[in-house]
Parts: sequence; structure tokens; C-alpha cells
Amino acid sequence: MKRRFRFAAALGGLALVATACGEAPDEENDTATNGEEEGADFEACMVTDEGGVDDKSFNESAWNGLQNAVDAGVINEDPSLAESNSPSDFEPNLRSMVDQDCGLIVTVGFALADATQQFAEDNPDEQFAIVDFIYEEEIDNVKPLVFNTHEAAFLAGYVAAGYTETGTVGTWGGANIPTVTIFMDGFWDGVQHYNEVKDEDVEVVGWDKEEQDGQFVGDFSDTTLALQISENLIDAGADVLLPVAGPLGEQAAIAARDDGDSVVIWVDVDGYEAAPEYSDLMLTSVEKGISVAVEEAASAAAAGEFSNEPFVGTLENDGVGLSPYYDYEDELSDELKSEVEELREQIISGELTVESDAAF
Repeated sequence: MKRRFRFAAALGGLALVATACGEAPDEENDTATNGEEEGADFEACMVTDEGGVDDKSFNESAWNGLQNAVDAGVINEDPSLAESNSPSDFEPNLRSMVDQDCGLIVTVGFALADATQQFAEDNPDEQFAIVDFIYEEEIDNVKPLVFNTHEAAFLAGYVAAGYTETGTVGTWGGANIPTVTIFMDGFWDGVQHYNEVKDEDVEVVGWDKEEQDGQFVGDFSDTTLALQISENLIDAGADVLLPVAGPLGEQAAIAARDDGDSVVIWVDVDGYEAAPEYSDLMLTSVEKGISVAVEEAASAAAAGEFSNEPFVGTLENDGVGLSPYYDYEDELSDELKSEVEELREQIISGELTVESDAAF
């Protein structure tokens, strides 16, 4: 059963209804006994970004990583979860996890960087892992889990350019932050590469990589503005949308459904599986292996092998990638699909360089 802590900004105190998290296991308990791992007494905890754990995106993927560690028997079966409704919740949520003396505290998202650094430096005996952020100066007790999603987004842009019937594709973001724009950079570049090799002129609306300027909601919670932006891009001719906005991506799917002739490329997780109500609109998804990275970080910490060395997901280590085309498999030519596979191998080998100022 999930234990969740929801903190409203208006509350001056914290009402916690959960058992306290325990100390990390001693090294003598880190080895397997009779085929079963002794790490099951290890407590891992998580603090989400806005959007909650059911966001069908990065928060949910991180939580799935902890659940996978539970299933593997390496952490306690009931990890603590503190869901953030707004940035004002970050500090009280982190304080609650520190007070519980968790073995590993996973914080999810770029927006939690400052709060995570503060609590990590104030509590050097605690261990942290942060999704989607890497510090310029490493912190001894914080492990960054980051992803070069521009590599996979490049492939998605190429697919979009090969699929579009209007000659226009679009992308927009939640907040104008590096972990969002890295997707948009890759997508833009993939379209430009398609134009170059095919002598086409597919247009990208919603983002200009050269100008680093585009369409953003400003947060990850304004559904009205997210829907309006999606509709505006469709009105501008886009029949493929790449929303990089966590739970707000649903608004792009709603706009595509209303339009009747548009499709969506999801981000972070496989949208076909994560948002089945919109599966018929999912051309593909740009995935990043958050769940795998979180599970590995939790498993290492439980085994007494915590390291602050960053995990960087790439195409080469399968830390990022494209989901299957599912319902659109037969609508994409064999030539296009073959070219995408070739591009993937070229990026991995270094023959093709994909760049973004937000890359790690």
C-alpha cells in the first residue's frame, strides 16, 4: 500500500501519519542469506515535484523505481512518499523525510535542486538521489540521476517530420528549464536533419533552438494555458505535438483528440501504456529510464554502496530511447523506420553528434 503525505502550503505544521524510516543497514546485513537479500529492512523515501505521483510522467516513473526495488526485495515494502503540490512544499516535505531518518531520500525534478542541496549539506549523514539535476560542484551525499534526452528526442523529431501530412510539427514546454528544453532541442534538430537529408521544409512551431525561444506554460499545473497552447499550435498547422510538461501533456492529447487529425509524442515514459485513454493518439514516446536509475540507486544504497557519481542516461546505455510505434507501426514507412534505427546507431557510435546546451 502506498503511503502518501500531501502538504498544503497554507498549513503551518506537518501532519504525518506514518512510521519512521530506519537507519541504513549495517554492512554485515548487506549480503544475501539463503538466496534472499537482507536489504529489505532498508528504508527509501521520495519527495515529488508538482504534479504528484500519478502524473503519468517523471514523478510516477521515479516512484515505480522504488516499487521495483521493493519487488526485488532490496528495500522496505512501504517506502514513504511526500507529494508536493507547489514549490512551497519542497522544504517541509524534505524536512519530514530527514526527520524520519530515511536510508535514501529521492527527490524528483530540477525544481527541487536548491532544497535538496540545502538539506544534504545540513544533514551530511543522510543520503540523497536527485532526478534531473546535476550540481556544478558535486555534493558528497547526493547522487544525480540525469538523462541526455535530446538524443532520443532527435529520433522523435525525425519520425515526426516523416509522419506529418501538414508539413508542420509542434512542441511546447511546462517551465523554461534545461530538463524541458533538452527535449525540445533534440526534437528541433531531428526535424532539421530530416529536412536536410530529404530536401524537405518541415516547420517546427513552438520552439526555435537557435533563438532558444518558444511556447511555455510557466509551470506544470495550468491546464487551461496548456490546452490553449496546444490548440494554438494545431491551428498553426501542427499535426504532431511534443508536449514536455509532465501531467500537462494530457492537454496536448485532449487538443489532438478534438482536432481529429493530430497525434502526440509523449515524454519521460511510454505514453501508450501510461495514458491508455489516449493510446490511439500516441505516435511514439521519448523515454528516459528514471525508474531503472532510481531502482539502481536505491539498491546500491541498501547494499552500503552509495556513490555520488552521476548516472547519465544515453542511447548507448539505454537510459533514453523511443517507445514502439504501436498503432502507427503500419503508417510509418519501412524506409523511415530503418533510417531512425540507423540514426540511433550513428549517435551511439559518435558518427552523428547531437548537441544541446542542456546536455550532461
